[in-house]
Amino acid sequence: MARARASWDEYFMNIATEVATRSTCDRKHVGAVVVRDKSILATGYNGSVRGLAHCDDEGHLMEDGHCVRTVHAEANAIVQAARNGMRIDGSSIYVTASPCWGCFRLIANGGIVRVVFGEFYRDQKIFDVSQKLGIELVDFSKHRQKEA
Repeated sequence: MARARASWDEYFMNIATEVATRSTCDRKHVGAVVVRDKSILATGYNGSVRGLAHCDDEGHLMEDGHCVRTVHAEANAIVQAARNGMRIDGSSIYVTASPCWGCFRLIANGGIVRVVFGEFYRDQKIFDVSQKLGIELVDFSKHRQKEA
């Protein structure tokens, strides 16, 4: 029997999952895809600052239990869009793990209006703030549980 055609959310989340394979920090592989009008504007994965050593090569740079050597996937996707002159206002972001507070602030100020995430990761306050700002949060892990 033929497999059903992927929905747009499934399609872009699958791409985010593939983008995560480029991550250079083995503590957490995260991928992000910024999309508007069903077109990919930018991608990002968690990795070191350009030109500096990666966790995979030098080890982790730990502060308060977190590796701070890497730039998060969402931030890298937003930066990639900026470097390429890509307007992200009104877009969606697909990310394999829910944004941390710092990345959520970048998402909000960047004008991203929809966040689809693959798993909840760490920061509950994004749910309350997203409602205040009118940013739609979609927990895609619940969608995937229904498929299983």
